[in-house]
Amino acid sequence: MLTYEDCVDLSGLTDEEIEAIAEHEHVPRLVALELGHYLLETEAGIPAIKKIILDDIKAAQEKEDLVKAAKLKLVLQHFVSTHPAHKVE
Repeated sequence: MLTYEDCVDLSGLTDEEIEAIAEHEHVPRLVALELGHYLLETEAGIPAIKKIILDDIKAAQEKEDLVKAAKLKLVLQHFVSTHPAHKVE
């Protein structure tokens, strides 16, 4: 039987990236994990995940939650570095 952590390891995403997708899409983390893994398999997926994280950063900044915005910027930096075909704009 696979655990949630096993699924994260197989997904190609970090737990923080999955959490960003879950928050953005208002879905449970397991659903976000499945969505994120699916997106990574599509041509438009990496830019879509990047946009999700950028949207989450913007939302945190609008709420003046600078700590959360800073953490999400690190999530974005890691995502972009592990998917180098797409650069931060």
